[in-house]
Amino acid sequence: MSDKQQDDVSKKMNVLIALSLRQLMGDKDFSSGGKRKKGVGDLAQYLNSMGLQAKDIAAILGSPITSVRTLLTPTRRK
Repeated sequence: MSDKQQDDVSKKMNVLIALSLRQLMGDKDFSSGGKRKKGVGDLAQYLNSMGLQAKDIAAILGSPITSVRTLLTPTRRK
């Protein structure tokens, strides 16, 4: 599989994960609207423990990658 194909599959999987996660959490509003969502840190930690990288977690949660990296830093979470 080429790198482009892997990127395409990864993007599609991220969309499916994000939709499933939103459905499980009861999130009906798919636009962020500038609102800060509670529990994003816990979700980021959970997805990271499942082997996802920060850029994929950011795409799934709709958060900036720098915020996700900060949330995944152990000293920041204390």
